[in-house]
Amino acid sequence: MPAEYTNLEKQRLEKLEQLKQKGIEPYPTRAQRTHTSRQAIEAYEAFERENLGEAPQVILAGRLRSMRVMGKITFAHIEDGDGRVQLFLRADEVGVDAFESFNKDLDLGDFIQAAGEMFRTRAGEVTLKVKEYRLLAKAITPLPAAKDEIVDGQIVHHATLADPETRYRQRYADLAINPEVRQIFRTRAAIVRAIREFLDAQGFLEVETPILQPIYGGAAARPFTTYHNQLKQTLFLRISFELYLKRLLVGNLERVYEIGRDFRNEGVDRTHNPEFTQLEFYCAYADYLQVMEMTEAMIVYVADKVLGKRILTYQGVTLDLNPPWRRLELRQGILETTGIDFQAYPTTQALAGAMRNRGIPVDPNAPRGKLIDGLIGDYLEPTLIQPTFLYNYPRDISPLAKSIPGDPTMVERFEGFIAGMELCNAFTELNDPLDQERRFLEMGRDYDSEDEQRHPMDEDYLRAMRYGMPPNGGFGMGIDRLTMLFTDAPNIREVILFPHLREREEE
Repeated sequence: MPAEYTNLEKQRLEKLEQLKQKGIEPYPTRAQRTHTSRQAIEAYEAFERENLGEAPQVILAGRLRSMRVMGKITFAHIEDGDGRVQLFLRADEVGVDAFESFNKDLDLGDFIQAAGEMFRTRAGEVTLKVKEYRLLAKAITPLPAAKDEIVDGQIVHHATLADPETRYRQRYADLAINPEVRQIFRTRAAIVRAIREFLDAQGFLEVETPILQPIYGGAAARPFTTYHNQLKQTLFLRISFELYLKRLLVGNLERVYEIGRDFRNEGVDRTHNPEFTQLEFYCAYADYLQVMEMTEAMIVYVADKVLGKRILTYQGVTLDLNPPWRRLELRQGILETTGIDFQAYPTTQALAGAMRNRGIPVDPNAPRGKLIDGLIGDYLEPTLIQPTFLYNYPRDISPLAKSIPGDPTMVERFEGFIAGMELCNAFTELNDPLDQERRFLEMGRDYDSEDEQRHPMDEDYLRAMRYGMPPNGGFGMGIDRLTMLFTDAPNIREVILFPHLREREEE
């Protein structure tokens, strides 16, 4: 309970008590609804179009969003999950007491149920002529401030909530008053549904792997740590599904995928949130070139299903998703944007010197792989606007990928970029257990315990590999970032229902 109610909340609490004194339950157990707002309007339009005998009789339910009292009649709007519909109340039809109670006891934000006959007003709006109504839930706290707009000659009140931090902290209010926000999350759900359709049709099996893991791995990230009291065991929230999904390939599940939450104890910015949704799939007998083609096909399929188009605008930039996407070798991309050929500098010291010579800041404690990763993120990535596959990466930063034949310093890896943002990451997966063990040892030796690039030794994963793992291609993609692209959202927090935020300091 709030420490102190506002004056408006106190007024609404008084109304709530008055309703109870009248014998009206402000939060009844049962509700009725025969049509959504859209269904009711469509039913009336069909009645007009087909010249049916009687206008539809309906029961609607929703949140009261506007009221306009005009003597013995009242116009109002209620909103449900499908949209808005106008209500028309006349004192001599609903009863004088009920009419006065509607105008005096109800407030914007209350949920009500209304029954009656659909008709069209002189202004042309399809409307419910209310015969009776019922309160379903009294709203004590008013929705955020509203602005007025004239629609078809009538005043309609639109609630607004512009402050981003307040919107994220009170997502329930944000959703209640901003239909465009509700649409973002409908689009997000459609994206996930379309991805499942695509992968299921390709013969993939959806699986679930542990969120609490005794050893974290599969990505370069710092984990969240927790403790199981009964088992007396330190556990980690997963940073990736990879090592568990690849165990399933050993067990002859040849095509597997998972859509779920990953957790990374990292910074928060416009494309990063500590808790995010990831798609990963692994396909036996495929390599990174085949996964590139599958990625293009999947994104196009999702765009067709969700948007109905393959050319979209993101933050004012037109993006063409039609395949084939541009292929750019990482070495060439870094050379073009920085003037540095990293393969000409095989040691950390040599690469750091080349960077300093070009005025590029250097972290003196960073190993060579991390320096290359910085060149990608700071200089190359922002230039990759149209869909691009950046491919062939240094082994230093890809400990789970298979080496390029004839070049043990490079691996078969690609990342997909759109609008200057990394969308996906994929490998021809390493399936040699002896090579994998050597790489785990290298990462443990070359990176300190606090470095996110450090991959701990996973003995059970190595044991699984020693049973024999088929050659395979693996893929990971952030669902949140794809949703950003498809909804033109500038910040990842716009597409996560309850993003993580710092605690507010007490004033």
